[in-house]
Amino acid sequence: MAAELTAHELIAQHRPTLDQALEAIRTRAYWSPHPEHPKAYGENGSLDAAAGKAAFDALLGTRLDLGQPGTDGWVGGEVSPYGPQLDVEYPHADVDVLLPAMKAGQKAWREAGAEIRAVVCLEILKRISDRTHEFAHAVMHTSGQAFMMAFQAGGPHAQDRGLEAVAYAYVEQARTPDTAEWSKPQGKREPLALTKQFTPVARGIALMIGCNTFPTWNGYPGLFASLATGNAVLVKPHPRAVLPLALTVQVAREVLAGAGFDPNLVALAAERPGEGIAKTLATRPEIRIIDYTGSTSFGDWLESHARQAQVYTEKAGVNTVLVDSTANYKGMLSNLAFSLSLYSGQMCTTPQNFLIPRDGIRTDEGPKTFDEVAADLARSVDGLLGDDARANALLGAIVNPDVKARLEAAAGLGEVALASREIANPEFPDAVVRTPVIVKLDGAKPDDEAAYMSECFGPVSFAVAVDSAADAVELLRRTIREKGAMTVGAYTTDDEVERAVQEVCFDEAAQLSLNLTGGVYVNQTAAFSDFHGSGGNPAANAALTDGAFVANRFRVVEVRREA
Repeated sequence: MAAELTAHELIAQHRPTLDQALEAIRTRAYWSPHPEHPKAYGENGSLDAAAGKAAFDALLGTRLDLGQPGTDGWVGGEVSPYGPQLDVEYPHADVDVLLPAMKAGQKAWREAGAEIRAVVCLEILKRISDRTHEFAHAVMHTSGQAFMMAFQAGGPHAQDRGLEAVAYAYVEQARTPDTAEWSKPQGKREPLALTKQFTPVARGIALMIGCNTFPTWNGYPGLFASLATGNAVLVKPHPRAVLPLALTVQVAREVLAGAGFDPNLVALAAERPGEGIAKTLATRPEIRIIDYTGSTSFGDWLESHARQAQVYTEKAGVNTVLVDSTANYKGMLSNLAFSLSLYSGQMCTTPQNFLIPRDGIRTDEGPKTFDEVAADLARSVDGLLGDDARANALLGAIVNPDVKARLEAAAGLGEVALASREIANPEFPDAVVRTPVIVKLDGAKPDDEAAYMSECFGPVSFAVAVDSAADAVELLRRTIREKGAMTVGAYTTDDEVERAVQEVCFDEAAQLSLNLTGGVYVNQTAAFSDFHGSGGNPAANAALTDGAFVANRFRVVEVRREA
Protein backbone atom coordinates (compact mmCIF):
# COMPACT_ATOMS: atom_id res chain seq x y z
CA MET A 1 0.00 0.00 0.00
CA ALA A 2 1.15 3.55 -0.69
CA ALA A 3 2.20 5.68 2.24
CA GLU A 4 -0.12 8.54 3.19
CA LEU A 5 0.92 11.79 1.48
CA THR A 6 -0.28 15.19 2.59
CA ALA A 7 -0.84 18.01 0.15
CA HIS A 8 2.06 19.91 1.72
CA GLU A 9 4.42 16.95 1.28
CA LEU A 10 3.40 16.43 -2.33
CA ILE A 11 3.92 20.08 -3.19
CA ALA A 12 7.25 20.21 -1.36
CA GLN A 13 8.50 17.13 -3.21
CA HIS A 14 7.22 17.80 -6.70
CA ARG A 15 6.60 21.52 -7.21
CA PRO A 16 10.28 22.12 -8.16
CA THR A 17 10.04 19.43 -10.85
CA LEU A 18 6.77 20.88 -12.12
CA ASP A 19 8.37 24.33 -12.31
CA GLN A 20 11.28 22.92 -14.30
CA ALA A 21 8.86 21.23 -16.68
CA LEU A 22 6.97 24.51 -17.13
CA GLU A 23 10.24 26.25 -17.97
CA ALA A 24 11.22 23.47 -20.39
CA ILE A 25 8.03 23.71 -22.43
CA ARG A 26 8.47 27.49 -22.52
CA THR A 27 12.09 27.46 -23.73
CA ARG A 28 11.96 24.14 -25.69
CA ALA A 29 15.47 23.41 -24.36
CA TYR A 30 16.71 19.92 -23.50
CA TRP A 31 15.64 18.73 -20.06
CA SER A 32 14.62 15.45 -18.47
CA PRO A 33 14.30 14.39 -14.82
CA HIS A 34 14.29 10.72 -15.81
CA PRO A 35 17.73 9.11 -16.41
CA GLU A 36 18.21 7.30 -19.73
CA HIS A 37 21.05 5.04 -18.58
CA PRO A 38 20.15 1.78 -16.81
CA LYS A 39 23.01 2.17 -14.33
CA ALA A 40 21.44 5.37 -12.96
CA TYR A 41 18.86 3.29 -11.09
CA GLY A 42 19.23 1.39 -7.84
CA GLU A 43 19.37 4.18 -5.28
CA ASN A 44 16.75 6.17 -3.35
CA GLY A 45 14.22 3.36 -3.57
CA SER A 46 14.50 2.64 -7.29
CA LEU A 47 15.07 -0.85 -8.64
CA ASP A 48 18.40 -1.69 -10.22
CA ALA A 49 18.73 -4.05 -13.18
CA ALA A 50 18.69 -7.28 -11.16
CA ALA A 51 15.86 -6.20 -8.88
CA GLY A 52 13.81 -4.97 -11.84
CA LYS A 53 14.23 -8.25 -13.69
CA ALA A 54 13.34 -10.18 -10.54
CA ALA A 55 10.23 -8.05 -10.05
CA PHE A 56 9.15 -8.70 -13.63
CA ASP A 57 9.80 -12.44 -13.31
CA ALA A 58 7.73 -12.49 -10.12
CA LEU A 59 4.75 -11.15 -12.08
CA LEU A 60 4.71 -14.03 -14.54
CA GLY A 61 2.01 -16.59 -13.92
CA THR A 62 0.25 -14.41 -11.34
CA ARG A 63 -3.08 -12.64 -11.00
CA LEU A 64 -2.80 -8.84 -10.86
CA ASP A 65 -5.64 -7.91 -8.56
CA LEU A 66 -6.16 -4.15 -8.71
CA GLY A 67 -8.99 -4.13 -6.17
CA GLN A 68 -11.29 -2.25 -8.51
CA PRO A 69 -15.08 -2.67 -8.31
CA GLY A 70 -17.14 -4.58 -10.82
CA THR A 71 -14.62 -7.39 -11.40
CA ASP A 72 -16.61 -10.26 -12.89
CA GLY A 73 -13.79 -12.54 -14.00
CA TRP A 74 -10.16 -12.75 -15.04
CA VAL A 75 -8.53 -12.47 -18.46
CA GLY A 76 -5.04 -12.85 -19.85
CA GLY A 77 -3.19 -14.68 -22.57
CA GLU A 78 -0.35 -12.33 -23.56
CA VAL A 79 2.47 -14.02 -25.46
CA SER A 80 5.78 -12.22 -25.79
CA PRO A 81 6.92 -11.50 -29.36
CA TYR A 82 10.11 -13.17 -28.13
CA GLY A 83 8.22 -16.40 -27.47
CA PRO A 84 7.43 -16.86 -23.76
CA GLN A 85 3.87 -16.79 -22.46
CA LEU A 86 3.42 -14.22 -19.71
CA ASP A 87 0.46 -15.98 -18.05
CA VAL A 88 -0.59 -12.85 -16.14
CA GLU A 89 -4.29 -12.50 -15.35
CA TYR A 90 -6.09 -9.17 -15.11
CA PRO A 91 -9.52 -8.18 -13.79
CA HIS A 92 -12.34 -8.15 -16.31
CA ALA A 93 -14.79 -5.37 -15.51
CA ASP A 94 -18.54 -5.14 -15.46
CA VAL A 95 -18.53 -1.56 -16.74
CA ASP A 96 -22.06 -0.94 -15.48
CA VAL A 97 -20.55 -1.23 -12.01
CA LEU A 98 -17.09 0.21 -12.69
CA LEU A 99 -18.05 3.42 -14.50
CA PRO A 100 -20.35 4.79 -11.75
CA ALA A 101 -17.64 3.98 -9.21
CA MET A 102 -15.11 5.94 -11.26
CA LYS A 103 -17.41 8.93 -11.47
CA ALA A 104 -17.93 9.02 -7.72
CA GLY A 105 -14.42 10.26 -6.97
CA GLN A 106 -14.42 13.17 -9.39
CA LYS A 107 -15.93 15.78 -7.05
CA ALA A 108 -13.08 15.56 -4.52
CA TRP A 109 -10.55 15.40 -7.37
CA ARG A 110 -12.02 18.57 -8.87
CA GLU A 111 -12.02 20.38 -5.54
CA ALA A 112 -8.34 19.53 -4.99
CA GLY A 113 -7.35 22.07 -7.63
CA ALA A 114 -4.89 22.06 -10.49
CA GLU A 115 -1.70 22.17 -8.41
CA ILE A 116 -2.61 19.19 -6.22
CA ARG A 117 -3.72 17.20 -9.24
CA ALA A 118 -0.40 17.97 -10.92
CA VAL A 119 1.78 16.91 -8.00
CA VAL A 120 -0.24 13.72 -7.46
CA CYS A 121 0.42 12.89 -11.12
CA LEU A 122 4.11 13.61 -10.59
CA GLU A 123 4.15 11.21 -7.64
CA ILE A 124 2.65 8.53 -9.88
CA LEU A 125 5.35 9.18 -12.46
CA LYS A 126 8.08 9.08 -9.83
CA ARG A 127 6.97 5.67 -8.58
CA ILE A 128 6.81 4.39 -12.14
CA SER A 129 10.29 5.80 -12.72
CA ASP A 130 11.60 3.96 -9.65
CA ARG A 131 10.43 0.73 -11.33
CA THR A 132 11.79 1.54 -14.79
CA HIS A 133 13.76 -1.69 -15.06
CA GLU A 134 10.65 -3.73 -14.25
CA PHE A 135 8.53 -1.74 -16.70
CA ALA A 136 11.21 -2.14 -19.38
CA HIS A 137 10.85 -5.92 -19.32
CA ALA A 138 7.07 -5.56 -19.42
CA VAL A 139 7.30 -3.30 -22.48
CA MET A 140 9.90 -5.52 -24.15
CA HIS A 141 7.81 -8.68 -23.77
CA THR A 142 4.58 -7.12 -25.00
CA SER A 143 5.83 -4.84 -27.80
CA GLY A 144 8.82 -6.75 -29.14
CA GLN A 145 11.14 -3.80 -28.62
CA ALA A 146 14.74 -4.73 -27.85
CA PHE A 147 15.55 -4.27 -24.18
CA MET A 148 17.46 -0.99 -24.42
CA MET A 149 14.75 0.61 -26.52
CA ALA A 150 12.05 -0.74 -24.20
CA PHE A 151 14.01 0.67 -21.28
CA GLN A 152 14.40 4.14 -22.77
CA ALA A 153 11.28 4.62 -24.90
CA GLY A 154 9.02 2.66 -22.54
CA GLY A 155 10.64 4.18 -19.44
CA PRO A 156 12.17 7.66 -19.18
CA HIS A 157 10.96 8.89 -22.57
CA ALA A 158 7.39 7.79 -21.82
CA GLN A 159 7.60 9.30 -18.35
CA ASP A 160 8.86 12.56 -19.89
CA ARG A 161 5.83 12.65 -22.21
CA GLY A 162 3.52 12.06 -19.26
CA LEU A 163 5.16 14.87 -17.29
CA GLU A 164 5.00 17.13 -20.33
CA ALA A 165 1.24 16.55 -20.52
CA VAL A 166 0.89 17.41 -16.83
CA ALA A 167 2.82 20.65 -17.37
CA TYR A 168 0.60 21.70 -20.28
CA ALA A 169 -2.49 20.74 -18.28
CA TYR A 170 -1.36 22.91 -15.39
CA VAL A 171 -0.61 25.88 -17.68
CA GLU A 172 -4.03 25.74 -19.31
CA GLN A 173 -5.88 25.47 -15.99
CA ALA A 174 -3.79 28.16 -14.28
CA ARG A 175 -4.37 30.55 -17.19
CA THR A 176 -7.63 31.65 -15.51
CA PRO A 177 -7.45 32.89 -11.89
CA ASP A 178 -9.42 31.11 -9.18
CA THR A 179 -11.24 34.32 -8.23
CA ALA A 180 -11.62 37.89 -9.44
CA GLU A 181 -13.16 41.06 -8.05
CA TRP A 182 -15.12 42.83 -10.79
CA SER A 183 -16.30 46.41 -10.57
CA LYS A 184 -18.00 48.48 -13.30
CA PRO A 185 -18.29 52.25 -12.72
CA GLN A 186 -21.83 53.69 -12.91
CA GLY A 187 -21.11 57.41 -12.86
CA LYS A 188 -22.75 58.97 -9.80
CA ARG A 189 -24.31 55.69 -8.79
CA GLU A 190 -22.59 52.94 -6.85
CA PRO A 191 -20.46 50.78 -9.13
CA LEU A 192 -21.68 47.33 -10.07
CA ALA A 193 -19.55 44.89 -8.09
CA LEU A 194 -19.28 41.14 -8.37
CA THR A 195 -17.06 38.47 -6.94
CA LYS A 196 -16.33 35.84 -9.58
CA GLN A 197 -15.13 32.30 -9.00
CA PHE A 198 -13.62 30.22 -11.84
CA THR A 199 -13.32 26.45 -11.54
CA PRO A 200 -11.82 24.02 -14.07
CA VAL A 201 -14.41 21.26 -14.43
CA ALA A 202 -13.58 17.90 -15.97
CA ARG A 203 -15.52 16.61 -18.96
CA GLY A 204 -16.11 13.24 -17.31
CA ILE A 205 -14.49 9.84 -17.75
CA ALA A 206 -11.64 9.55 -20.24
CA LEU A 207 -11.01 6.36 -22.19
CA MET A 208 -7.39 5.69 -23.11
CA ILE A 209 -7.13 2.99 -25.80
CA GLY A 210 -3.61 1.60 -25.74
CA CYS A 211 -1.50 0.40 -28.66
CA ASN A 212 0.62 -2.72 -29.05
CA THR A 213 3.90 -1.13 -30.09
CA PHE A 214 4.35 1.72 -27.59
CA PRO A 215 1.90 1.10 -24.73
CA THR A 216 3.47 3.62 -22.33
CA TRP A 217 5.03 6.18 -24.70
CA ASN A 218 1.81 6.63 -26.65
CA GLY A 219 -0.44 6.04 -23.66
CA TYR A 220 0.96 8.34 -21.00
CA PRO A 221 0.26 11.71 -22.67
CA GLY A 222 -3.49 11.13 -22.84
CA LEU A 223 -3.68 9.36 -19.49
CA PHE A 224 -1.91 12.14 -17.58
CA ALA A 225 -3.46 15.00 -19.55
CA SER A 226 -6.92 13.72 -18.60
CA LEU A 227 -6.08 12.92 -14.99
CA ALA A 228 -4.35 16.26 -14.38
CA THR A 229 -7.37 18.14 -15.73
CA GLY A 230 -9.71 16.41 -13.29
CA ASN A 231 -11.04 13.49 -15.30
CA ALA A 232 -11.20 9.87 -14.22
CA VAL A 233 -9.34 7.62 -16.68
CA LEU A 234 -10.34 4.16 -17.88
CA VAL A 235 -7.34 2.43 -19.44
CA LYS A 236 -8.19 -0.07 -22.20
CA PRO A 237 -4.92 -1.75 -23.19
CA HIS A 238 -4.23 -3.54 -26.44
CA PRO A 239 -4.91 -7.25 -25.78
CA ARG A 240 -1.30 -8.13 -26.62
CA ALA A 241 0.18 -5.33 -24.45
CA VAL A 242 -1.75 -5.26 -21.18
CA LEU A 243 1.00 -5.64 -18.58
CA PRO A 244 2.77 -2.22 -18.86
CA LEU A 245 -0.51 -0.33 -18.60
CA ALA A 246 -1.91 -2.62 -15.89
CA LEU A 247 1.17 -1.87 -13.79
CA THR A 248 0.65 1.84 -14.50
CA VAL A 249 -2.94 1.61 -13.28
CA GLN A 250 -1.78 -0.27 -10.19
CA VAL A 251 0.72 2.48 -9.30
CA ALA A 252 -1.81 5.25 -9.99
CA ARG A 253 -4.43 3.65 -7.75
CA GLU A 254 -1.92 3.24 -4.91
CA VAL A 255 -0.82 6.88 -5.12
CA LEU A 256 -4.37 8.23 -5.34
CA ALA A 257 -5.44 6.21 -2.31
CA GLY A 258 -2.36 7.26 -0.35
CA ALA A 259 -3.05 10.92 -1.15
CA GLY A 260 -6.61 10.63 0.13
CA PHE A 261 -8.43 10.35 -3.19
CA ASP A 262 -10.64 7.64 -4.63
CA PRO A 263 -8.39 5.06 -6.36
CA ASN A 264 -11.20 4.39 -8.82
CA LEU A 265 -10.24 7.60 -10.60
CA VAL A 266 -7.97 5.29 -12.61
CA ALA A 267 -9.09 1.80 -13.61
CA LEU A 268 -8.29 -0.96 -16.09
CA ALA A 269 -10.55 -2.45 -18.76
CA ALA A 270 -8.89 -5.64 -19.98
CA GLU A 271 -10.85 -7.74 -22.44
CA ARG A 272 -11.57 -11.35 -23.23
CA PRO A 273 -10.22 -12.77 -26.52
CA GLY A 274 -12.21 -11.34 -29.40
CA GLU A 275 -14.44 -9.29 -27.12
CA GLY A 276 -13.64 -5.98 -28.83
CA ILE A 277 -14.81 -3.76 -25.99
CA ALA A 278 -13.27 -0.57 -27.38
CA LYS A 279 -16.29 0.18 -29.59
CA THR A 280 -18.72 -0.53 -26.77
CA LEU A 281 -16.88 1.67 -24.31
CA ALA A 282 -16.22 4.46 -26.80
CA THR A 283 -19.89 5.15 -27.39
CA ARG A 284 -21.09 4.99 -23.78
CA PRO A 285 -22.46 8.32 -22.55
CA GLU A 286 -20.15 8.32 -19.52
CA ILE A 287 -17.08 8.43 -21.78
CA ARG A 288 -16.37 12.08 -22.59
CA ILE A 289 -12.73 11.91 -23.79
CA ILE A 290 -10.99 9.28 -25.93
CA ASP A 291 -7.28 8.91 -26.66
CA TYR A 292 -6.38 6.42 -29.36
CA THR A 293 -3.27 5.30 -31.23
CA GLY A 294 -3.63 2.72 -33.99
CA SER A 295 -5.10 2.01 -37.38
CA THR A 296 -6.70 4.64 -39.57
CA SER A 297 -9.88 2.63 -39.97
CA PHE A 298 -10.65 2.44 -36.25
CA GLY A 299 -9.47 6.00 -35.66
CA ASP A 300 -11.90 7.18 -38.34
CA TRP A 301 -14.65 5.08 -36.76
CA LEU A 302 -14.05 6.69 -33.38
CA GLU A 303 -14.13 10.19 -34.85
CA SER A 304 -17.40 9.42 -36.62
CA HIS A 305 -19.25 7.43 -33.95
CA ALA A 306 -18.04 8.57 -30.52
CA ARG A 307 -19.93 11.83 -30.91
CA GLN A 308 -20.42 12.36 -27.19
CA ALA A 309 -16.64 12.47 -26.59
CA GLN A 310 -13.70 14.68 -27.40
CA VAL A 311 -11.60 12.29 -29.52
CA TYR A 312 -7.82 12.48 -29.92
CA THR A 313 -6.40 10.10 -32.53
CA GLU A 314 -3.00 9.17 -33.85
CA LYS A 315 -3.52 7.07 -36.96
CA ALA A 316 -1.47 5.93 -39.93
CA GLY A 317 0.56 8.11 -42.26
CA VAL A 318 3.03 7.76 -45.09
CA ASN A 319 6.26 9.26 -43.80
CA THR A 320 8.42 10.60 -46.60
CA VAL A 321 12.05 11.66 -47.06
CA LEU A 322 12.96 13.84 -50.03
CA VAL A 323 16.54 13.26 -51.18
CA ASP A 324 17.77 16.06 -53.48
CA SER A 325 21.43 16.57 -52.53
CA THR A 326 23.72 16.31 -49.53
CA ALA A 327 27.03 17.63 -48.25
CA ASN A 328 27.57 14.48 -46.17
CA TYR A 329 26.63 11.42 -48.21
CA LYS A 330 27.99 8.84 -45.77
CA GLY A 331 26.36 10.62 -42.82
CA MET A 332 23.02 10.74 -44.63
CA LEU A 333 23.13 7.03 -45.45
CA SER A 334 24.16 6.09 -41.92
CA ASN A 335 21.41 8.22 -40.40
CA LEU A 336 18.73 6.79 -42.68
CA ALA A 337 19.93 3.22 -42.17
CA PHE A 338 19.50 3.57 -38.42
CA SER A 339 16.06 5.15 -38.87
CA LEU A 340 14.92 2.21 -41.01
CA SER A 341 16.33 -0.42 -38.66
CA LEU A 342 15.25 0.87 -35.25
CA TYR A 343 12.59 -1.48 -33.81
CA SER A 344 12.19 -3.08 -37.25
CA GLY A 345 10.50 0.05 -38.57
CA GLN A 346 7.51 -0.56 -36.27
CA MET A 347 7.19 3.10 -35.36
CA CYS A 348 4.59 5.58 -36.56
CA THR A 349 7.51 7.91 -37.36
CA THR A 350 9.68 5.54 -39.42
CA PRO A 351 10.32 6.84 -42.95
CA GLN A 352 8.68 4.77 -45.67
CA ASN A 353 9.13 6.60 -48.97
CA PHE A 354 12.40 8.04 -50.27
CA LEU A 355 11.76 10.39 -53.17
CA ILE A 356 14.90 10.47 -55.32
CA PRO A 357 15.31 12.15 -58.74
CA ARG A 358 15.70 9.47 -61.40
CA ASP A 359 18.69 11.40 -62.83
CA GLY A 360 20.42 11.20 -59.46
CA ILE A 361 21.58 13.58 -56.75
CA ARG A 362 24.58 15.81 -55.96
CA THR A 363 26.80 14.77 -53.07
CA ASP A 364 30.16 15.59 -51.52
CA GLU A 365 31.38 12.39 -53.20
CA GLY A 366 30.22 13.50 -56.65
CA PRO A 367 27.01 12.73 -58.53
CA LYS A 368 25.09 9.60 -57.54
CA THR A 369 22.46 7.98 -59.74
CA PHE A 370 19.09 6.83 -58.43
CA ASP A 371 20.27 3.22 -58.55
CA GLU A 372 23.49 4.10 -56.72
CA VAL A 373 21.61 5.89 -53.93
CA ALA A 374 19.27 2.92 -53.47
CA ALA A 375 22.18 0.46 -53.54
CA ASP A 376 24.30 2.53 -51.15
CA LEU A 377 21.42 2.86 -48.69
CA ALA A 378 20.96 -0.92 -48.85
CA ARG A 379 24.68 -1.43 -48.16
CA SER A 380 24.49 0.97 -45.24
CA VAL A 381 21.63 -0.99 -43.70
CA ASP A 382 23.49 -4.24 -44.33
CA GLY A 383 26.60 -2.84 -42.70
CA LEU A 384 24.69 -1.64 -39.67
CA LEU A 385 22.97 -5.00 -39.23
CA GLY A 386 25.80 -7.25 -40.35
CA ASP A 387 26.58 -8.36 -36.82
CA ASP A 388 23.69 -10.45 -35.50
CA ALA A 389 24.11 -9.34 -31.89
CA ARG A 390 23.94 -5.68 -32.87
CA ALA A 391 21.07 -6.42 -35.24
CA ASN A 392 19.03 -8.03 -32.45
CA ALA A 393 19.72 -5.04 -30.19
CA LEU A 394 18.39 -2.64 -32.84
CA LEU A 395 15.62 -4.61 -34.52
CA GLY A 396 13.86 -6.22 -31.58
CA ALA A 397 11.16 -8.66 -32.69
CA ILE A 398 8.30 -8.46 -35.17
CA VAL A 399 5.29 -7.53 -33.05
CA ASN A 400 2.57 -9.50 -34.87
CA PRO A 401 1.94 -11.75 -37.89
CA ASP A 402 0.44 -8.90 -39.95
CA VAL A 403 3.76 -7.05 -39.98
CA LYS A 404 5.57 -10.23 -41.06
CA ALA A 405 3.05 -10.78 -43.86
CA ARG A 406 3.46 -7.21 -45.17
CA LEU A 407 7.23 -7.59 -45.10
CA GLU A 408 7.11 -10.82 -47.08
CA ALA A 409 4.66 -9.42 -49.62
CA ALA A 410 6.68 -6.24 -50.20
CA ALA A 411 9.37 -8.02 -52.19
CA GLY A 412 6.80 -8.69 -54.93
CA LEU A 413 5.94 -5.01 -55.39
CA GLY A 414 9.01 -4.01 -57.40
CA GLU A 415 12.75 -4.44 -57.85
CA VAL A 416 14.35 -5.32 -54.53
CA ALA A 417 17.31 -3.11 -53.61
CA LEU A 418 17.71 -4.75 -50.21
CA ALA A 419 16.29 -8.16 -49.40
CA SER A 420 15.11 -8.89 -45.88
CA ARG A 421 16.89 -11.67 -44.03
CA GLU A 422 16.04 -13.69 -40.96
CA ILE A 423 18.18 -13.28 -37.86
CA ALA A 424 18.33 -15.79 -35.03
CA ASN A 425 18.06 -14.57 -31.45
CA PRO A 426 20.09 -16.98 -29.27
CA GLU A 427 18.36 -15.85 -26.06
CA PHE A 428 14.85 -16.12 -27.52
CA PRO A 429 14.79 -18.77 -30.28
CA ASP A 430 11.09 -18.21 -30.99
CA ALA A 431 11.50 -14.49 -31.72
CA VAL A 432 10.70 -13.43 -35.29
CA VAL A 433 13.54 -11.07 -36.24
CA ARG A 434 13.82 -9.66 -39.78
CA THR A 435 15.98 -6.99 -41.37
CA PRO A 436 14.34 -4.27 -43.51
CA VAL A 437 13.45 -4.60 -47.17
CA ILE A 438 13.95 -1.74 -49.64
CA VAL A 439 12.01 -1.86 -52.90
CA LYS A 440 12.60 0.40 -55.91
CA LEU A 441 9.46 1.89 -57.47
CA ASP A 442 8.72 4.37 -60.24
CA GLY A 443 6.78 7.44 -59.17
CA ALA A 444 5.27 7.76 -62.65
CA LYS A 445 3.66 4.29 -62.74
CA PRO A 446 0.10 3.94 -61.40
CA ASP A 447 0.68 0.39 -60.18
CA ASP A 448 3.71 1.52 -58.19
CA GLU A 449 1.78 4.48 -56.80
CA ALA A 450 -0.75 2.13 -55.23
CA ALA A 451 2.11 0.66 -53.18
CA TYR A 452 3.98 3.76 -52.07
CA MET A 453 0.84 5.81 -51.38
CA SER A 454 -0.34 3.27 -48.78
CA GLU A 455 1.16 2.85 -45.33
CA CYS A 456 3.13 -0.40 -45.10
CA PHE A 457 3.76 -0.51 -41.36
CA GLY A 458 6.92 -2.38 -40.45
CA PRO A 459 10.43 -2.82 -41.91
CA VAL A 460 9.40 -1.90 -45.48
CA SER A 461 10.54 1.15 -47.43
CA PHE A 462 10.38 2.31 -51.03
CA ALA A 463 12.98 4.16 -53.09
CA VAL A 464 10.71 6.09 -55.45
CA ALA A 465 12.16 7.52 -58.67
CA VAL A 466 10.77 10.96 -59.56
CA ASP A 467 11.51 13.26 -62.50
CA SER A 468 12.98 16.15 -60.51
CA ALA A 469 13.23 17.81 -57.13
CA ALA A 470 10.21 19.91 -58.06
CA ASP A 471 8.22 16.75 -58.80
CA ALA A 472 9.38 15.31 -55.47
CA VAL A 473 8.11 18.40 -53.67
CA GLU A 474 4.69 18.09 -55.29
CA LEU A 475 4.50 14.36 -54.56
CA LEU A 476 5.44 15.13 -50.96
CA ARG A 477 2.61 17.65 -50.79
CA ARG A 478 0.08 15.20 -52.20
CA THR A 479 1.24 12.42 -49.90
CA ILE A 480 0.84 14.51 -46.76
CA ARG A 481 -2.49 15.96 -47.86
CA GLU A 482 -4.05 12.64 -48.85
CA LYS A 483 -2.38 10.16 -46.50
CA GLY A 484 -0.86 12.23 -43.70
CA ALA A 485 2.61 12.06 -42.21
CA MET A 486 3.89 11.98 -38.66
CA THR A 487 7.37 12.94 -39.89
CA VAL A 488 8.96 14.38 -43.02
CA GLY A 489 12.67 14.42 -43.81
CA ALA A 490 14.61 16.22 -46.52
CA TYR A 491 18.20 16.30 -47.70
CA THR A 492 19.20 19.23 -49.87
CA THR A 493 21.98 21.77 -50.28
CA ASP A 494 19.74 23.93 -52.48
CA ASP A 495 18.14 26.88 -50.68
CA GLU A 496 15.26 26.97 -53.14
CA VAL A 497 14.44 23.29 -52.64
CA GLU A 498 14.69 23.72 -48.88
CA ARG A 499 12.26 26.64 -48.96
CA ALA A 500 9.86 24.68 -51.16
CA VAL A 501 9.89 21.69 -48.78
CA GLN A 502 9.32 23.96 -45.79
CA GLU A 503 6.38 25.64 -47.52
CA VAL A 504 4.79 22.24 -48.17
CA CYS A 505 5.20 21.30 -44.51
CA PHE A 506 3.78 24.65 -43.39
CA ASP A 507 0.83 24.33 -45.77
CA GLU A 508 0.08 20.71 -44.87
CA ALA A 509 1.08 20.89 -41.18
CA ALA A 510 3.81 18.26 -41.09
CA GLN A 511 6.85 18.15 -38.81
CA LEU A 512 10.09 18.47 -40.81
CA SER A 513 13.68 17.36 -40.16
CA LEU A 514 16.36 18.75 -42.49
CA ASN A 515 19.73 17.22 -43.35
CA LEU A 516 20.09 14.92 -40.34
CA THR A 517 23.46 13.17 -40.52
CA GLY A 518 24.40 12.67 -36.85
CA GLY A 519 22.87 11.09 -33.77
CA VAL A 520 19.39 12.60 -34.09
CA TYR A 521 16.96 10.68 -36.30
CA VAL A 522 13.78 11.58 -38.14
CA ASN A 523 11.77 8.99 -36.20
CA GLN A 524 12.72 10.26 -32.75
CA THR A 525 11.25 13.20 -30.83
CA ALA A 526 12.29 14.72 -27.52
CA ALA A 527 9.68 15.56 -24.89
CA PHE A 528 9.41 19.18 -23.78
CA SER A 529 10.96 20.31 -27.07
CA ASP A 530 9.70 18.41 -30.13
CA PHE A 531 6.07 18.03 -31.13
CA HIS A 532 5.07 14.49 -32.05
CA GLY A 533 2.71 14.93 -34.97
CA SER A 534 0.96 18.21 -35.60
CA GLY A 535 -2.76 17.45 -35.50
CA GLY A 536 -3.03 19.20 -38.86
CA ASN A 537 -2.89 16.36 -41.39
CA PRO A 538 -4.65 12.98 -41.73
CA ALA A 539 -2.05 11.08 -39.69
CA ALA A 540 -3.26 12.55 -36.39
CA ASN A 541 -5.80 15.06 -35.15
CA ALA A 542 -3.64 16.05 -32.16
CA ALA A 543 -0.01 16.76 -31.32
CA LEU A 544 1.92 15.29 -28.41
CA THR A 545 2.03 17.54 -26.56
CA ASP A 546 0.70 21.07 -26.87
CA GLY A 547 -1.96 23.31 -25.33
CA ALA A 548 -4.62 22.07 -27.72
CA PHE A 549 -4.03 18.50 -26.53
CA VAL A 550 -5.11 19.36 -22.98
CA ALA A 551 -7.26 22.51 -23.08
CA ASN A 552 -10.47 20.83 -24.23
CA ARG A 553 -10.32 18.12 -21.57
CA PHE A 554 -11.94 20.54 -19.11
CA ARG A 555 -14.20 23.56 -19.16
CA VAL A 556 -14.11 26.58 -16.87
CA VAL A 557 -17.32 27.09 -14.90
CA GLU A 558 -17.96 30.52 -13.43
CA VAL A 559 -19.94 31.38 -10.30
CA ARG A 560 -20.83 35.08 -9.83
CA ARG A 561 -21.95 36.72 -6.59
CA GLU A 562 -22.71 40.28 -5.72
CA ALA A 563 -19.83 41.71 -3.74
